[in-house]
Amino acid sequence: MDLIICVLGLLALAVEGIRCQGVYAPPSVRIIHSGHACNVEEERHTERVYTIREGETLELTCLVTGHPRPQIRWTKTAGSVSDRFHDSSVFNQTLNIAKILRTQGGRYYCKAENGLGSPAIKSIRVDVYYLDEPTVTVHQSIGEAKEQFYYERTVFLRCVANSNPPVRYSWHRGREVLTQGSDKGVEIYEPFFTQGETKILKLKNLRPQDYANYSCVASVRNVCAILDRSVIFKLTNKTASPSIKLLVEDPIVVNPGQTVSLVCITTGGEPPPILTWICSNDSLPQRSVVKGGTLTLPAITSDEAGVYSCVASNSVGNPAKKSTTIVVRALKKGRFWITPDPYHNDDNIQIGREVKISCQVEATPPEELTFSWLKNGRALRSSERMVITQTDPDISPGTTNLDIIDLKFTDFGTYTCVAALKGGGIPEISIDVNISSTTVPPLFFSFLVPPNLTVPRGKSPLVTREGDTVELECLVSGKPKPIILWSRADKEVPMPDGSMQMESYDGVLRIVNVSREMTGSYRCQTSQYNGFNVKPREAEVELIVQYPPTVEPVYMEMRQGLGRPVVMTCRVLRAHPSRVLRFEWLLSNRLLHAGAFDAQRDETEYTIRSLNRDGWGEYTCNVINEAGAGKCTFQVTGKAYPPEFYYDTYSPLWQNRPRVYGFKLQWTQMNPNVVDRIVAYRLGIRQMGLQRWWEQEIPVDGAINKGELMTHNLTELIKPESYEVRLTPITRFGEGDSTIRIVTYSAPINPHLREFHCSFEEEAICMFTQDKNDDFDWTRHSAATRDTKYTPNTGPSGDRSGSKQGFYMYIETSRPRKEDEKARLVSPFFNIAPKNPYVITNPPAYCFGFFYHMYGKHIGTLNALLKQKGQTTSEAPAWSLNGNQGERWKQAKVSIHPTSSFQVVLEGIRGKGIEGDIAIDDVTLEEGECRDPPPNLSSKSPSTSSHIWLLCITLVMTLLEGQR
Repeated sequence: MDLIICVLGLLALAVEGIRCQGVYAPPSVRIIHSGHACNVEEERHTERVYTIREGETLELTCLVTGHPRPQIRWTKTAGSVSDRFHDSSVFNQTLNIAKILRTQGGRYYCKAENGLGSPAIKSIRVDVYYLDEPTVTVHQSIGEAKEQFYYERTVFLRCVANSNPPVRYSWHRGREVLTQGSDKGVEIYEPFFTQGETKILKLKNLRPQDYANYSCVASVRNVCAILDRSVIFKLTNKTASPSIKLLVEDPIVVNPGQTVSLVCITTGGEPPPILTWICSNDSLPQRSVVKGGTLTLPAITSDEAGVYSCVASNSVGNPAKKSTTIVVRALKKGRFWITPDPYHNDDNIQIGREVKISCQVEATPPEELTFSWLKNGRALRSSERMVITQTDPDISPGTTNLDIIDLKFTDFGTYTCVAALKGGGIPEISIDVNISSTTVPPLFFSFLVPPNLTVPRGKSPLVTREGDTVELECLVSGKPKPIILWSRADKEVPMPDGSMQMESYDGVLRIVNVSREMTGSYRCQTSQYNGFNVKPREAEVELIVQYPPTVEPVYMEMRQGLGRPVVMTCRVLRAHPSRVLRFEWLLSNRLLHAGAFDAQRDETEYTIRSLNRDGWGEYTCNVINEAGAGKCTFQVTGKAYPPEFYYDTYSPLWQNRPRVYGFKLQWTQMNPNVVDRIVAYRLGIRQMGLQRWWEQEIPVDGAINKGELMTHNLTELIKPESYEVRLTPITRFGEGDSTIRIVTYSAPINPHLREFHCSFEEEAICMFTQDKNDDFDWTRHSAATRDTKYTPNTGPSGDRSGSKQGFYMYIETSRPRKEDEKARLVSPFFNIAPKNPYVITNPPAYCFGFFYHMYGKHIGTLNALLKQKGQTTSEAPAWSLNGNQGERWKQAKVSIHPTSSFQVVLEGIRGKGIEGDIAIDDVTLEEGECRDPPPNLSSKSPSTSSHIWLLCITLVMTLLEGQR
């Protein structure tokens, strides 16, 4: 019968062509999970919920189908306001987040698109579970009831813990569990406004027995194996909230560079309070030193000035807080200005009229600021003609004025304003103002000249080129000479340095590496400081930045076959000046065509009527104006586009010998008709981690159609190695673009199961996993490496084939294992493969088989169970056996009928003693009902049926190889 089936299969393969049509398909997607999930609910209100403990590894894999291979993108909605994962994306099939944080919970989306149809999107919600250490705070209330004579003292103990899911609290007094109603002097309740986040224990009118150790236990009911957490508070008759004292003045005024020490001591509180220091500047200075209650600030600077607070807390009442302000002396930004006679509308200062000289500095602390005035180096005192005043600090802080009444010739000279701080230690600031005569017009003397601004001839408009350095200039005159402020006149945009205004002492604004965005009008304006306090003078400079044409495309690859036309178009987007002078087309620096640019059009074309071999190469179109050239580049080539590997091949991997496997490689050709006919493919393959490539050519007969599926079988691949496969199309032009993919060996776990076999020879153990909820684990073992826990009179002496080098799985029942403890080994998920892919009428049948070794006088039980997707309760074992079965390997087979995706579980249960090791090997899963189980075998020698199938597989391989 097996031979007949094999022959029928060979006939089917013989008539099946190596190419098939119509494999292009839009994407579909599903999300699978691995990592450290503690629970996954596949369906809950139409969403999947993945639960994980904080600090574990989140691993989500997006499995896609569709051709061409879809691009995968992971995105996320924010789990909290501070979470910024949604600002970025992960372009990878697997999303891996190690040591996940609570803020990284939320909904994760996998989006797959390949240009066909709409993108496929699936999502899964990730809940991160955690439980922080609880904290207890204590509050007291003391009240005296009216019309009655009693004195009540009530204590509230409040327990708080951050958690997900919501926490449950329990209170203990010593070893006694406190519950509502268990003690008339105790009330337990949750405040309405906290929504279950706290639990309050109220001790009414304290009694002697209430002075005890209280513990609050926070629990999330062991979800995700999160253990309960607790905190203890000792309540005594001395329990009191903290009080502190600062042994410093307030404020503390110091000079820069001094070392400042702030001392804080506790004056009360039980338990003893903990002292911390905080600063109004968000954090303490980096160089600060905290030792106990003393904060030391070495070599203090002005930036470290602020309010410093000592905070004491002991979980009783409110924290105690005392603050002091540190003020660092400073003088900076000395300025002056001159105001003409305010009673006359004249910008000139004249003999016989009043003039005011104002001087301003920034001082810290402002109350220590003092001013003095000098004339020609000698002290000047306030008099009827020389009036010295200090401006109201609320109007103009740090300002002093010298009013000269009835200006005379004898008032000519140098006036000096000196600013100082009373405490000393800070250098004084001196500002000199020189008053002298420069011209002598009739009837009055003019010795101070108001400011004036002009733009030099030829400096506006100013034309420059992008990338140059340019200087905008305004000539400023006047005595004294004022500071010039530059700003943009045509729009509210920043200056080149990023500020809205730039200062210049010589009237010149220098811009380095000027850009086209800097074109526009610039305003120069006199400031009131270091000059006249009169209406500002203004002027404008126009800046014109020329730049070469901006063109598109900057680069374009054009693929074309021989004898076909090629049209190249270069388009001008913008340029200044906009009048373009000329264009030129070149092939590898050889001029093809040049001319004047048509003013009515914004593009130029070059056409190759019939492409020949000499026409392949790089074409350049230069569009030129006065500022330079813009360049379009076209790469004309006959290179074929890359192949598109087909990833949805049904059951691509097969095993025909124990150490060798094969892989069905399939692909389509991208845009096969754009270039010349593909005559062959160059196939390269190398083992991962090695440098050497093995290459061969795969000839192609006839033209390839778009969407046509090509097949080539890779054989003699060594298990469990992975391989890098490179495929390159070849045309008359030569080699085209290559495509690379990785071929990875795994047990044949495909979207639809056909046959699964695992002999545990690799460390990955065929994607089996240890159950996290059992008592201990299965162990992978080889008799050649006997470990220290070896127990005689139990367990196998080799694997199922009798080899001492072969591996198997077993349960070690030596101490500390106890009777009835369980170890579970869980298979990967298998998807059922119905005959009709859309409707499952009858559950499909699978044959689950394995070899077992149960030798020893204390042998317990071995169970095989079926676990279906979405199942919450364990089913009865599909197969079970207990007790000593003799010193040999035996085979078990059982038919299973899953209705959804499923896993198989092998459960070993320890017996009464240490001589109870149970081993398994060669696990198989095949479509169809189990045939009559063969007699128990002690070796892995193939049966006659196996020989037939090996012969059949060899013939199939030969046929497939011959088709290409």
